[in-house]
Amino acid sequence: MKPVTFMVAGALDQPTGGYLYDRAIIDGLRADGIAVNIVELEGAFPLADTTARTALDDALTACSSDASIVIDGLAACALPDVVALHAANRAIVILVHHPLCDETGLAADTRDHLLELERRALACAAHVVVTSHFTAHRLVALNLAAEGDITVVEPGVHPVMQPQAASEGPCRLLCVASLTPRKGHRLLVEALAQVAELDWLCDFVGDDRRDAEEARAIGEAIARQGLEERVRLCGAQDQQALDGYYARADIFVLASWYEGYGMVIDEAVAHGLPIVTTTGGALADTFPTGAGMAVAPGDAAALAGALRTLIADSEQRGCAAAASRAARERQRDWPTVARQFAAVLSS
Repeated sequence: MKPVTFMVAGALDQPTGGYLYDRAIIDGLRADGIAVNIVELEGAFPLADTTARTALDDALTACSSDASIVIDGLAACALPDVVALHAANRAIVILVHHPLCDETGLAADTRDHLLELERRALACAAHVVVTSHFTAHRLVALNLAAEGDITVVEPGVHPVMQPQAASEGPCRLLCVASLTPRKGHRLLVEALAQVAELDWLCDFVGDDRRDAEEARAIGEAIARQGLEERVRLCGAQDQQALDGYYARADIFVLASWYEGYGMVIDEAVAHGLPIVTTTGGALADTFPTGAGMAVAPGDAAALAGALRTLIADSEQRGCAAAASRAARERQRDWPTVARQFAAVLSS
């Protein structure tokens, strides 16, 4: 197979699901003997600045004519004119985790601007890869791409350590998500305050530097509810430390308004955890039936009710954990996913 040039916005080691997906695909391609050149594009994305524009233009100019080119959508869809300039003589595959315009909290004019940028960029792509069937349908519904131009390559999971045996003490809740508005942390704090009479502790594990204003607002919400001793802000963690958090948890919780896939749900399933989540975006599809409880996004009372049920009812929590472990048997591993991705590049 031809060598691959894989371009991402900023550093590849960023602790988000999208970058984890990119890293796992790259590792899988390399494990199968495919040469992969990684280009970490400088500049601001998705509202691109001059540095970003120059970085993408230079990177595409430098690409070998025989390389397969993959650009993460966060970068490609920010700069459709640059993509168009090079797509005339290069086959460019764009990887979309979710439409840029679907990010939570965008002003209407910003949303419309990003929608138009993404439409122009994807029109230049030789092919579009997405990480969920939900996102594929979403691109078609937004008139961003035709169904025949899209291939779904869903994420895999890494092998995981076995969970620790249940211990006495508070029920241990775990939320793994970057501290950004779309992930719903403030809504989760509101829900946790409604079950404060129950015995629990909750760890928020995720990047707290991506959106400093939101991280500050989450901290203030925790303080306002008097939950400083019970909700712990743990920051981003490496994979080994993160596995430890999963292994110690009793319930996984995610309050996202929207997900293009929701890889952390797969991770929670891989660890056999009962789950409380929302049905935002692709989560309605990602969440395995019976593995816990899913509620509508934005409904703090419903989220609190689901948490109350699984925290207080150990039998129901056990049934949800059993369903999660059963779903684990159907999960894909990353080498399989990387080979599926490679097949797209070879077609």
